[in-house]
Amino acid sequence: MLIRPAHPSDFPAMWPIFQAVVASGSTYVFAPDTGHDEALAYWFGPGVVSYVAEDEGGRVVGMYKLIANQRDLGSHVANASFMVSPTYAGRGAGRQLGLHCLREAARAGYRAMQFNFVVSTNTAAVALWQKLGFAIVGTLPKAFRHQRLGYVDAYVMHRFLDDVEA
Repeated sequence: MLIRPAHPSDFPAMWPIFQAVVASGSTYVFAPDTGHDEALAYWFGPGVVSYVAEDEGGRVVGMYKLIANQRDLGSHVANASFMVSPTYAGRGAGRQLGLHCLREAARAGYRAMQFNFVVSTNTAAVALWQKLGFAIVGTLPKAFRHQRLGYVDAYVMHRFLDDVEA
């Protein structure tokens, strides 16, 4: 798998992944009918650095974006968002993207990474982030309206980057 910087010209390959991930209504706060332009701005807006993962055939199978979690005095903490094509799930792409992101965040000078909203019922994501050193530092009760389960908790997850080689 090749992970490389994403460019707006990659968005036609990223868009179907975005649509498939948000269509489930189970992991992201985006409405299933979120428009193309809004999704494009999410991945390529000001201050956003995005990466794509390509399979052996050069097909985009996942992506992540890296940004400062807060502005100014909170800008030393990174934030990131990840999506993997449902057709590529279970092949380790999420782990590879996560490791790549941690290295890129450290290289960019961030001291920590925080995920502000990990849906508690997304057990695969929660387990992956815990394996990669994140801790649940807060629970937001019934903060996510899951398409099938109704209101469920969301977690705030955090880890320092002092042990990540840039």
